[in-house]
Amino acid sequence: MTRFTLGLAAAATALSFASAAFAGDQYVDETGFAVSGYDVVAYFDLPTNAVGTPPAAPVAGNAGITAEYNGSTFAFSSEENRDKFAANPAQFAPQFDGHCAYGVAKGGKVPANPYLWRIVDDKLYLNITDVVVGFWEEDIPGNITLAGSNWVDIEADAASGSTIPKFSSTAPNK
Repeated sequence: MTRFTLGLAAAATALSFASAAFAGDQYVDETGFAVSGYDVVAYFDLPTNAVGTPPAAPVAGNAGITAEYNGSTFAFSSEENRDKFAANPAQFAPQFDGHCAYGVAKGGKVPANPYLWRIVDDKLYLNITDVVVGFWEEDIPGNITLAGSNWVDIEADAASGSTIPKFSSTAPNK
């Protein structure tokens, strides 16, 4: 399994913002779950495709296997994944409270689609649309740095209340 990694200088910059990425309101859509009910731990076991190709489909969580973090309910596909999350939620929760990483790079909080994900330096980033993913992937390290610096100013803003465009969640499983 391969992971996209940043250059050393960009990684240091991105990591400097890591602690700020979890303090605000988590994005929660109409499912009532963070990340639309998909298992955030499972992303780390999925193959990461090359930049420019679609990522693997996320794993749906189970409404009966949950954990609370950052004021929100996360669903998991297994008790093992729930327990991993509970032991270190900041390791698995998406950056920018589950908002679109490119949206944050542009200065705002917009929803993120759980199908449009990338793990960079062991951190989960989500985006909103295929078009946005294209912009994000033009300069992933630069966008992470810009998002991190913007996050300082917008983190305290309310979570996005918008619906993810062209997305119909079937997660979590009942």
